[in-house]
Amino acid sequence: MSAGTVVGLLIAGLVVLQVGWPLWRRRRRTRWHAEGLDETQREVIERTIPLVAAMPQTYRKRFEGLVRQFIHEKDFVGCNGLVVEPEHRLIIAAQACLLLLNRPGGCYDDLQTILVYPDAFIVEHDELDADGLVHAGRDLRTGESWDDGRVIVSWSDVIMGADNPDDAYNVVIHEFAHQLDGQSGLVNGAPSIVREELAAHWPERMRREFDALRGAVERGVHTFIDPYGASSPAEFFAVLSEVFFEMPAQLQRRHPVLYECLDAVYDLDPARWS
Repeated sequence: MSAGTVVGLLIAGLVVLQVGWPLWRRRRRTRWHAEGLDETQREVIERTIPLVAAMPQTYRKRFEGLVRQFIHEKDFVGCNGLVVEPEHRLIIAAQACLLLLNRPGGCYDDLQTILVYPDAFIVEHDELDADGLVHAGRDLRTGESWDDGRVIVSWSDVIMGADNPDDAYNVVIHEFAHQLDGQSGLVNGAPSIVREELAAHWPERMRREFDALRGAVERGVHTFIDPYGASSPAEFFAVLSEVFFEMPAQLQRRHPVLYECLDAVYDLDPARWS
């Protein structure tokens, strides 16, 4: 067989692969969404994540399909001695997929890897002081979201966030809100809007509410929204996402404009969930 023939066969094979791979992946995803979860998986999720137990039946089929897709398509890596078990995958996937219940499109298509630490982890970084000098710094963190296809979470905080559904603290919702935010190419607190009728005034309303929170924090005023949300528009959106899913009725009552802004992103009304 000549070299030209070999090259031709290789090219033909690549063309077949390029055409066949998306079709195979689409069929596989269709099967996952049709089959959903098994009874054991449902029991684990509803026992561990009360938010899911409160979810209306309307969203169940899509939710279960997204969870299965997430589990099968994402790589989970244990860190600092943690061995990733099926329950780790299931509980992280279930909370991450809450954000996608009524949003069109894929399942965090740009995300490849979830790194799971047993507890909060140390991150080393450089800090710039007022004199322009760079110092080595160390922070203890419970989660991080990266724009290179990675999310990092502390398992103990994953469980803590899942177990208490009304404290507005959920590391998975927070970090995956950053993933949604970054789908436009920038993590800037301006994710794509699902409810288009609310899109025109969305940036102005969010900016006004962010400025109000930042001003209150600077004055030392106690705020319903975690002061960490005042650190940047991106953190504002992520913190609000935690409140929207875990304390929706209180958010709607105290900050109706912000509730409507988050409804525009997620096309959900969790204040009505039992």
